[in-house]
Amino acid sequence: MTPQVTGPGEIVGGVDTHRDTHTAAALDSAGRVLATEQFPATATGYVALLTWLGTFGTLMLVGIEGTGAYGAGLARYLHRQGVAMVEVDRPDRKTRRRQGKSDPVDAVAAARAALAQHRTGIPKQRDGHVEALRNLRVARRSAVDQRADTQRQIKALIVTAPEPLRDQLRGLTVRQLIVTCAAWRCERVHTGDPATAGRIALRVLALRHQRLTAEITELDELIAPLIEQINPALLKLTGVGPDVAGQLLVTAGENAGRLRSEAAFAMLCGVAPLPASSGRTDRHRLNRGGDRQANCALHRIVLCRMRWDGRTRDYVARRTKDGLSKPEIMRCLKRYIAREVYRVLIPPATTSSDLQTAA
Repeated sequence: MTPQVTGPGEIVGGVDTHRDTHTAAALDSAGRVLATEQFPATATGYVALLTWLGTFGTLMLVGIEGTGAYGAGLARYLHRQGVAMVEVDRPDRKTRRRQGKSDPVDAVAAARAALAQHRTGIPKQRDGHVEALRNLRVARRSAVDQRADTQRQIKALIVTAPEPLRDQLRGLTVRQLIVTCAAWRCERVHTGDPATAGRIALRVLALRHQRLTAEITELDELIAPLIEQINPALLKLTGVGPDVAGQLLVTAGENAGRLRSEAAFAMLCGVAPLPASSGRTDRHRLNRGGDRQANCALHRIVLCRMRWDGRTRDYVARRTKDGLSKPEIMRCLKRYIAREVYRVLIPPATTSSDLQTAA
C-alpha cells in the first residue's frame, strides 16, 4: 500500500520477519490500519523501515515476530535507536483460519498484538556477553551430540563384529575402547573382508570421537571464564557448574530484567505447575512448555542436590513421609531452585531499575 502521511499522533508498528524481507504495518491508536510496506532485511532496509514508520506520527511501540531468528538484526537496530518494542507470538491456528495468511496480514496482527499487549514480551538483547556465550554453547552442544552418536555407532559395530574382534574389545571401558581403536593401523587392501572393514570403521569413528572431545575441551576453556565474567555468583550455588550456569544465563538473556518476577522465570523454565481445576476438583498439572533446556538444567541441579546436599536430602525424606512420589518431590524442588536461581540472576536493584526502564 502507498504510505499516507497523517497528522501528528501516536502510532504502533508491527513487523512480520523473513530471511530476505520484512513486512511492516502502521496502526493508529484506535487500531486502524494506516499502511503496510515491505523492506529488505538489510541494514539499509532497517533504516528505511524505521523512517517509514515515523512518517505516520510518533512511534510509541513496535511489535516484532521472531526477534530470536529472522528479526534479530532489526531488533538490534531498533534497540540502538531507543525504540520501544515487544516480541509477539505467531497468530494461533484459529485466527489464521479466520483471517487468512499473508505477510501484510501477519504484520497487522503483530501491531494489534503489541497495541493490546496480548501475548507479548520484551525481546532479548543480542549484542552482549550472553549472546557470545550462546554462540559458544551452540557449537559445544553440537559437538556433544555428535560425540554421543559416534559412541553409540562404535558400540553397535562391536555388537555385530566377528568374534575375534569382539573378544578383543569386550570388557573395555569407553576411554580404553576409544584409545585402542584409534591406535590401530589398518591395511586397506582387503576392505572386502568384514573384519578388516570393521577395524577401519572403528578406527575412523574413534578418531572422530577424539576430535570432538578436543573441540569440547577447547570450548569449555572459553565458556568457563566468560561465565565468571558475566555472573560469578551463579557458579557458587550448589549443583551449578559451567554447563548448567551457561544454559540458565542464555535462557534469561542479556537483559534479564525483562523477567518481571521469579514466577515468570519459573514459567519460562517450564517448572511452574499449571492449574487444571474444574468444578469440585482443585488441582495442578505438569507444565510441559517453556525452555526445555533450562528445565533440564534445573533437573540436573536437583539430581546433584538430592545426592550431596544435606538440606535437600532432609526435604526429600520429609516429603516422602507425606506421601509424595519421587517425581512429585523433584518437581517441587525444581520450582524452589528456580526461585533461588532467579534471585542470583537478577538482584533486586537490577530488577527494579530494569522494570522502570521498560515502563
